[in-house]
Amino acid sequence: MLETARKQGIFCNHNWFYLHVYMGVPMNKAQLVEAIAKAAGLSKSKADVALNATISAIKAELGKGGSVSLIGFGSFSVGKRGARAGRNPATGATIKIAARKVAKFSAGANLKAVVNGAKKAAPKAAAKKAAPKKAAAKKKR
Repeated sequence: MLETARKQGIFCNHNWFYLHVYMGVPMNKAQLVEAIAKAAGLSKSKADVALNATISAIKAELGKGGSVSLIGFGSFSVGKRGARAGRNPATGATIKIAARKVAKFSAGANLKAVVNGAKKAAPKAAAKKAAPKKAAAKKKR
């Protein structure tokens, strides 16, 4: 797929969006960091720190058996998969598969709407820093 993109002359760093949206190439972490930095008005290093902190916080909460809800985006939770019998495909022998916990993600309403094309994902403009307040009015004499 990437080779086709190269032949068509559409493969370069600035148009990865085309590749991801129209050709099905998944976004990697570096590209996500770049998108976060651009949308939030941060440097790439600060965006990377923010993304890593977010992922760490979600992992920590799920590790404790909790859940994380991001309104409009979705919810991360821990599910339980029961023990079951399986088959070794090479030998056909029946094997026991132990019970385990699995991470689950449930998409929120806004995310579902964006994925289904009912709504456009509009990145929010970077928040502008408030101008420092001017010094208090001069003291009256």
